[in-house]
Amino acid sequence: MSTDDAARLLIADDDPNLLAAYVLFFSAHGFDVRTARNGLDALAQYCAWHPAAALLDVEMPRLDGRAVARRIRCVADTPAPTLVAVTGLARDEDRNESLRSGFNHHFVKPVSMQVILAVLIGRDRH
Repeated sequence: MSTDDAARLLIADDDPNLLAAYVLFFSAHGFDVRTARNGLDALAQYCAWHPAAALLDVEMPRLDGRAVARRIRCVADTPAPTLVAVTGLARDEDRNESLRSGFNHHFVKPVSMQVILAVLIGRDRH
């Protein structure tokens, strides 16, 4: 990924420490990052900014990440954004529900940021 054409990345998580860590990591890897601490703010940020990807916690206040993903998919942006769920929900049915909600990927916390980075960079190669 080229830093002169930074990919827009929306990150939403209600844990302020994790959110700060995400911002430091992904900004250092050339992403233009915006954040939200709840689902409603994440959806508003998405609709105002139309990022290439969104990293969303599933269990957030005001609107959960799956509801945000479903609403983002209704926007029908082209190309469609990459949606990544990062959650504490680890059961197979949790993963399947995330994918049915519109997420491209479902990762269980704690997940290496390098793994998430690989998925986000992989999107740019297609």
